[in-house]
Amino acid sequence: MFRVRRTGVVAAVLCAAVAGSPGSTQAQENTAGTAQSAGHASAAAVRGPLPAGWSVTGGGAARQLVWRSDRPVPVTDSGVAFYAGDRFLGRPVGAPDGRSFRLALGPAPLGKPSDLQARTGERRLDAAGGEQNRPAGQRPGLTAQPSTRLPANAVDPGKPGTYRTATGDYALAPVRLPGFPQPVEMRAVVVAPTDAPGHRPLALFLHGRHATCYTGRGDETGGEWPCPAGAKPIPSYRGYLADQKLLASQGYVTVSVAANGVNGQDYAAEDGGAQARSSLVRQHLARWADWSAHPAAAPAIVRRTAVADLSRVLLVGHSRGGEGVNRAAMDSLYRAPADQDGYRGPVRWHIRGTVLIGPTVFGQNPTPDVPSATILPGCDGDVSDLQGEMYADATRGVSRGAALHSAVYLVGADHNFFNSEWTPGQAEAPAEDDFWSGDRPDRVCSPGAATRLTARQQQTAGATYIAAAARLFVAGDDRVRPLLDGSGRRAPSAGPARVLTHAVGAHRTPAFLPDGPVSTTGGRLCEEVDDDTAEACLGTGTNGVSPHFARWETSAEPGRRAVALRWTASGSRVRVGAAGPVSIAGSEALALRLIVPPNTRDNRLDIALADASGHRATLGRVHLDGLPGTSRTASYWGQEVRLPLAAATRAGVDLHRVTALEIVPRTPSGQAWLIDSWGWRPGTPVVRAAALSRVDLGRLIVKEGDAGVRSYRVPVRVTGHGSGTVRLFVVDPDTGRTASREVSVRPGGTGPEVRVEVRGNTRFGYDVSHDVFVKAVHGAVIGAHRGGVTALNDDPVPTLKVTPAAARAAEGRPLTWRMSLSSAADADIQADLAVLPSTGGAELSTTDVDPRWLRQNSGEEPLPSRPLSQVRGLFLFAEVPAGRTSTEITVPTLADAVTEPEETVRLRATFSDGSGATHDGPEFTGTVYDPA
Repeated sequence: MFRVRRTGVVAAVLCAAVAGSPGSTQAQENTAGTAQSAGHASAAAVRGPLPAGWSVTGGGAARQLVWRSDRPVPVTDSGVAFYAGDRFLGRPVGAPDGRSFRLALGPAPLGKPSDLQARTGERRLDAAGGEQNRPAGQRPGLTAQPSTRLPANAVDPGKPGTYRTATGDYALAPVRLPGFPQPVEMRAVVVAPTDAPGHRPLALFLHGRHATCYTGRGDETGGEWPCPAGAKPIPSYRGYLADQKLLASQGYVTVSVAANGVNGQDYAAEDGGAQARSSLVRQHLARWADWSAHPAAAPAIVRRTAVADLSRVLLVGHSRGGEGVNRAAMDSLYRAPADQDGYRGPVRWHIRGTVLIGPTVFGQNPTPDVPSATILPGCDGDVSDLQGEMYADATRGVSRGAALHSAVYLVGADHNFFNSEWTPGQAEAPAEDDFWSGDRPDRVCSPGAATRLTARQQQTAGATYIAAAARLFVAGDDRVRPLLDGSGRRAPSAGPARVLTHAVGAHRTPAFLPDGPVSTTGGRLCEEVDDDTAEACLGTGTNGVSPHFARWETSAEPGRRAVALRWTASGSRVRVGAAGPVSIAGSEALALRLIVPPNTRDNRLDIALADASGHRATLGRVHLDGLPGTSRTASYWGQEVRLPLAAATRAGVDLHRVTALEIVPRTPSGQAWLIDSWGWRPGTPVVRAAALSRVDLGRLIVKEGDAGVRSYRVPVRVTGHGSGTVRLFVVDPDTGRTASREVSVRPGGTGPEVRVEVRGNTRFGYDVSHDVFVKAVHGAVIGAHRGGVTALNDDPVPTLKVTPAAARAAEGRPLTWRMSLSSAADADIQADLAVLPSTGGAELSTTDVDPRWLRQNSGEEPLPSRPLSQVRGLFLFAEVPAGRTSTEITVPTLADAVTEPEETVRLRATFSDGSGATHDGPEFTGTVYDPA
């Protein structure tokens, strides 16, 4: 394939310098290029080799990092992410073949070439990593259970109900969704009670992103849609039957819908397919609304079972399905732009809550006024950063705060096993444990570890907490709230699983939130997301990551802070002060979410409050054990602790005018992080959706033109009701820097103005993306969180030809050809070179070429001697740097004392026309002869 590389010097890129233009538009010649591995840039461009499969293309605004796998990458929910060591670079765009991934970098530094990694979750994908994982980072003190087990809750929602149930599928005509060329199936499995009276609440399940098709031949799966001949769809939608049967026995109508048609086409969707999944969910809900009104028109399984009550709907989504049902809840309250939405009918349902299982949230854009419970699997090897924590954290301050948003940390659970069709031994199609142990077992998460749950244990615990959310959000039974809101109760039905919860919202009153105007003495206000380790909450030396500090689109993100505590003596006081007095009057307790390092024991902290008049009271002491964790888990998670406010009242502290929170460690040394603190009282308030603005970004696609500078406005649509505040992030593609600002939005206006400039030229180059992101601050929700302007290259790819330079050479001398372009380009032009079998006579063999060249380009050894066309993994390419018109291709040969006939090597260049289509290019040969 003919790859394209923008102007710039890769060596400068990898040494963290900004790549520059070559400075000349005159055609120049370069003689440094050689035929070499596709995993290595040219000798002139790099001081050290890139890892196999990697290349850096271009410079400046159009600089890109490209990785190509030698086999299709598994379909996962987290997708592929690029890293430089442990520094997150971004999520690349995948090609339809599932092998090639391309990330726009601009001039952002990469660090050492050897640090480059392609990962999905915690699994290393690129050849340099093989099937190795990061070191387990084991530490002492790992236990499945803390020193004291949580008391049982008064009500156990995991007990089956008394209703009889029936199970059956329905299949309707497929639907068309915007941006997807193929229609998406409308298939589902229903489990519902047959003897429950009246209209029953509806629970809809949506699975996540997984392989779509399988053949039945070994472990062969694929991500195509529709499935090719000889392959069958993987029935992911049937993976929640146990959850459905539990709910159905308790009186719920349940339906689990298929989404293979989305999974097979979302690789290029800017939002990862969230809007498409929302459209699919609402298409099904619309059918259920029809059937509830006209039962005779319903499929057989729907007619046989209880009638669904669409005013009481629970949505349950797994992985990207979680992001999909969150968007469906949002779209049901605040309409999506019509050109992006695949459902445009009336909303005839009321979503009472969502359950999100190991979810993605690429936009970090939860629906604040719909209650949620997010299950965070402690051994998630796919969405391994547990970014679903943002469904709680990112709701703070956005709306009224009445909706309960719970996070349920399930120690020892992996990502896949919540779906039985993704579980080995239960699935119809090939399946695997997503926590990949490789050759380096993990003390917490490898199968057999004391902290690791079996598939059945995990599924039972998951079903119990889904039922808990249904009972609280839909049935309104406040007795199950302590299982979800950080009250420290367990559900006996969850068996041996260790489950911890915390929450925001409901009857919580903001006290000290580090995101807001607070100060600290004795501690440090740290940035949750920042590449500067001196500013970041988790700097160097930490063992794992925190779900609270999950990265978004930018390397630094204002408005996300915590308080970091580090002490070396007992009694070292940390004081957090508010900008003005805060009121927690009417609360029963002070609730704090505190992180302590994984695997630590008995972290003791005294908690005190002070008021504006100087009154102070110690509320009590908390004891915290760290969660089990290694460097491969997201175990820096905030545990909720509560201290009654009675001591403050007795000491005369004015709870209307609290000014400071004090945390006093009572252990000799340690660390902790304060996420936030709240006044708390029990109960679950009625939630009414506020009148919020909705903001959706769009992407404008323009041609760069031949000359001049044109200004374009980024599409920003504001709908909904009321005014709000959002934070806009604008990336400069020339410098890579991101500027952010808060702006007010109101429906009916033109929205905030973001303009970008596009410069025209007449030379071929890459498309340039001017990216913009948006996040809610207050009074707004975000649909499409990213957009911008993409300037398309509108100049043709130069034509390529290869001519002999020294295509006939004595052994020991290099074979040389010149690859020339019809005109210079603003991109590095690269061609893959395939070695073809000789059409006549002897073929150049592995023992006829420089062994270092052979190893560099294939990883193979010369012996046993074999023709070059038979060498496995021999990948060559040639490159013409931007601004130049030619390069040399060389194959170094080896002299020997053996008398041999003339030997030939036959090569073919493969190139692309710039549109993604590949073409066979020139074919050329070289001949080596014995010297006279």
